[in-house]
Amino acid sequence: MPTTTHCHDGRGSRPRAISSVFVSLSGETREPLPERFRTLKQNLVAGHEDAVVKSWSRLLKSLREENETIAAKGPAIIPSVEFSSLDSDIDHLKDEMKKRGAVVVRGVVDEKEARGYKEEVEAYVRKNPSTKAFPADNPQVYELYWSLPQLKARGHPNLLKRWERDGYGKTGTYDAIFRGDWEGYDPWEVSARVHAVQDLYNGAGACSMFRMFQGWLSMSTAGPREGTLLVNPLVKHTTAYLLLRPFFQPLREDVSGAEFLREENWVFTAGEGMNSELHGATAGHCQELNGKLHPHLELGRTMVHMPKIKPGDFVAWHADQIHAVDMVHEGKGDSSVLYIPVCPLTDQNVWYLKRQREAFLEGLPGPDFPGGKGERDHVGRPGEDAIVAPEARRAMGLEALQVAGEGEGERALLKRANEYMGF
Repeated sequence: MPTTTHCHDGRGSRPRAISSVFVSLSGETREPLPERFRTLKQNLVAGHEDAVVKSWSRLLKSLREENETIAAKGPAIIPSVEFSSLDSDIDHLKDEMKKRGAVVVRGVVDEKEARGYKEEVEAYVRKNPSTKAFPADNPQVYELYWSLPQLKARGHPNLLKRWERDGYGKTGTYDAIFRGDWEGYDPWEVSARVHAVQDLYNGAGACSMFRMFQGWLSMSTAGPREGTLLVNPLVKHTTAYLLLRPFFQPLREDVSGAEFLREENWVFTAGEGMNSELHGATAGHCQELNGKLHPHLELGRTMVHMPKIKPGDFVAWHADQIHAVDMVHEGKGDSSVLYIPVCPLTDQNVWYLKRQREAFLEGLPGPDFPGGKGERDHVGRPGEDAIVAPEARRAMGLEALQVAGEGEGERALLKRANEYMGF
């Protein structure tokens, strides 16, 4: 169930279903991308063509080796830390967490309390049978944003704990990849992302706020093959591959297996041979990946389940990470989560927070999710008085942020934020 920040500003707010996020589920036809994408591709690698070809070969070799490790370890490859010893566990596992792009933080919310969230959500849905869900005949995603347990979870002090600040001063998030130096790309360098337009095509699943991590809080017990999350735990390699794949085509498609994947079978499409294709990408929709379009990722072997999760555990993963919900459910109970990304304070997110506050007070979903009336008429929808704790109220834009004990730049940001929010 989506519980990320939401708002309503009239932009792209026509009623749409969650399925509109993906072109394959929306009923629309995937059209070729405009010619300008061909020009963009040519410009991105201009002057670096030879280096890009060599970089691609190194990447494919490294992927072969890393894919074997992932397939052998399975869910055990995902790092887990305890919230009670968060700082020391992160220090110990930081390098592995950065490489894998995902982490399970155990015991963020008391298990009984988190299980109670699920019961409250179910009661809220029963009171409001008009709640939109997908798919309609067997709901897996409820389009709820402002139920009481969601507000409780977002405002929980353990979920508002400050994340370590790291890495400033670089620019050009993906430049190293297009220069032919994928190894020099740092997926955790955030400064160039902060001011990026992340919803250029206003897609139903696009995010106009800056998310440091995607994440969800579990309300149930679930393990592998029980409807949980899958990720490809190699965020640096996969990002480089997705960005370079549109520049290469196979020489022979009548071969298979290792012979099809070997570096010698893939040729750089330079100059007039370049097309506009960005494999699996459609403007206004999320990019979709599969074995045919992205064969070297070996997704059938490298998409791994989260390890067993209990109520109150939090799962975080890199915003660029390949992820999916398991289509197989062999468990006895459902797998229920609240989607809560990690969103740091930035000018962009302050702009978003103000619009989110308006949406919350009106009970409406925002432009980062399909529009419509949302929970405006829902029975039992909580209002501002349901959010009591000062930290929770500040996180929802209902009270001024505290301007104290920070560096000069951060104090200036906090002051700008309070002024923009009307405090």
